[in-house]
Parts: sequence; structure tokens; C-alpha cells
Amino acid sequence: MLKKSKKVVVAGHICLDITPNFSSDKVGKLQEVLMPGKLINVEQADIHTGGAVANTGLGMKILGADVKLIGKIGQDSFGKLVLDILDEYDASAGMISSPNVSTSYSIVITPPGVDRIFLHNPGANDTFQANDIKDDMLEDVSMFHFGYPTLMKNIYQNEGEELLKIFKKIKELNIATSLDMAAIDATSEAGKVDWTKILERVLPYVDFFVPSVEELCFMLDREKYEEWIRKADGNDITSILSINNDVKPLADKLMNMGAKVVLVKCGAPGLYYRTAEKSIVAGIGSNLNIDLESWANREGFEESYEPEKVISGTGAGDTSIAAFLTAILSGGYTFEKCIQLAVATGASCVSEYDALSGLESFEKIEKKINDGWKKQHLLKENNNIC
Repeated sequence: MLKKSKKVVVAGHICLDITPNFSSDKVGKLQEVLMPGKLINVEQADIHTGGAVANTGLGMKILGADVKLIGKIGQDSFGKLVLDILDEYDASAGMISSPNVSTSYSIVITPPGVDRIFLHNPGANDTFQANDIKDDMLEDVSMFHFGYPTLMKNIYQNEGEELLKIFKKIKELNIATSLDMAAIDATSEAGKVDWTKILERVLPYVDFFVPSVEELCFMLDREKYEEWIRKADGNDITSILSINNDVKPLADKLMNMGAKVVLVKCGAPGLYYRTAEKSIVAGIGSNLNIDLESWANREGFEESYEPEKVISGTGAGDTSIAAFLTAILSGGYTFEKCIQLAVATGASCVSEYDALSGLESFEKIEKKINDGWKKQHLLKENNNIC
């Protein structure tokens, strides 16, 4: 069981997600969905909080962690709805309600057989800054997770100066740190930022870096990312990737930047993991009591479990990270078990439209695993992901 004395702060991006429910079992390729003049019938929309603060933060709370959420919203109807939802979890106290800005929202398009498409307004998230995280918010905190700086203008501008301030401050307090990313619109301001430079500055202060493979490639190797897009031809990018040729080289770059523990989300196939040598892993916040011998010099791919059903991938990556971080906080799980719980939680999440409704306790997940829960085995012999 998780010890409540270990507190975690989850900060960064929060929004309202509006997800239309597609009535058809199969829609087709992306270009067949977003076609000018075409009408597609949908059912009642699912409306819930989204973004790393809600998905990862509330996910950790549901899994038993002692969590404080820090995000920024506007004083508008969407903002009130966000607070109402967070109140259901007794988790709204750390939210910053700001006048003269709009609450962020996303229209999440998730037709069957097609990867998610987001229409996103960053809203109040663009005004978030290091000073929004007050000292009293960090009292007795063992872990700090920040999500989606790629969607927060103040955070990524000036070569990520505000992001750097945040992580430097947290590490000075000997708090373990975690950083997640989000997809970047290549035509946006964030798409023109030198993300390699930002990662070079920030990663030495990050203990757990947990991006998706698409986000990571976009930031570190734009030319290769565009090649992936062409090869995928509207299908899921992970369907054309190789661990050795595509994922591992990106992780190599992160290790050279000073990364300690890297978890790369590779969609339905599972998670690639990589850790640094013992002397570097030793820089993780001491409050976590990480077993350095177990956590150092690790590399591998943890394949995902077969979901009972697949309704939406929304939040699956966030909740897998929620499970990973919660397992670490508990102090009672091995490195292998932390990774295993992460992929198992992601597989549970996809059974519902939102990120949280499909979550199950670690006890239930471990029982399913012990009872023979099957892996999807999407890896091929040549180490292609699919």
C-alpha cells in the first residue's frame, strides 16, 4: 500500500476535453474523417478534464498517492466546469483562477481505427510561469511532476527559461522530478522552438523523463519525424518504427544530455525504458529511496497487455505515467514491477472515453497479471514495434 506521507505535486497543463462519441465501429483513414463538406453522425459527447494535471494527477490520486494539483484556468464557464470536476476528487485547492484569460479546452476526435486528433486552445496555460509555484505548495513533497510544457507559451519561450527555473528550484529542495511532453503543432510557435536546446538545459535537473516517441523525435530529429509521417501515410506512426533503428538512437541523445531515467511511450505496443549509470541515477531525490543497483544501466521494451476493449486512447499515456510514478512513490515495488504496472494501467485506460474511468487499483491489476493477463506481442522478430 502507498504510504500517504510521501506527497507529490503534479503541475502544468490542464484543460477541458470534449470528446464526440463516434457511433460507427469503423470510420477509415484520417483523410476520410476530416473531409470538407462531409457529415459524420456522432453520439453524446464525453466532457471531462484533460491535460497532464488532470490525467496524471488525478490518476495518481485514484491509485492512492497523496497529490496536490497546480494548474491555471480562467474565470469563465469552462473554468467553473473544471473546478466542479476536480471538486469531485477533492483536488481543486491548488488551482489558480486567473481573470482576463480563457480556460484551455480541446476537441478530441477519436474515430475507431484512427489515432486521436486534437483541436486545442491553450488558454490560461500560456500564462503559467515559475512564480505560480509557491514555496508553501512544496512543503513535505517527495516528488514533482510537470506536464506539457510544449503547450505552454511562457514555459517554452526564451529557450525554456521558465521551465529551467522550475526544475532548478525543485531540485534544490531535494525533490525528485518528472517531466512529460505533449504533441507539438509544427505550424505553431512551439513548433519553431529549438526543443533540443531546451532539453539540453533542463534534463540535468529531471529525474524521470517520460515523453512519447513521436514527441521525442519531433524535438530531437525533425527530419526523421517528417520521414515517419510520410511512411505511416495516415496510420499510427508506431506501426512503422523499429526499436533499434528509431527509438534507441533518440534515447542515446537523451543519455548524452544527462537524462537519468527515460520512459518512452510507444503507443499500443508498450514502453521503451532506459536508465543511466549508477553515479547519475544517484542524483534522483533521496526521499524516494531508489535502489541504485536495481535502477542503474537498464534498457528494454515492456510490451503492453491486451485491453478488454478499446474505446479511446485519450489519457492512456498520462495514466501509464501516473501508475509508474505512484509505484515509485510507494517504495514497495521493484523497477520491473513499476514498468509492468505502467503498461498494465495504460491498457486499462483505453476501455473508456476519458483517462480515469477505466483505472483499476494496483491490487486488481496485479491479480489480473498473476491470473495470466496476456501481452499483445506487437513486436516483430526484427524489433519493429509493430
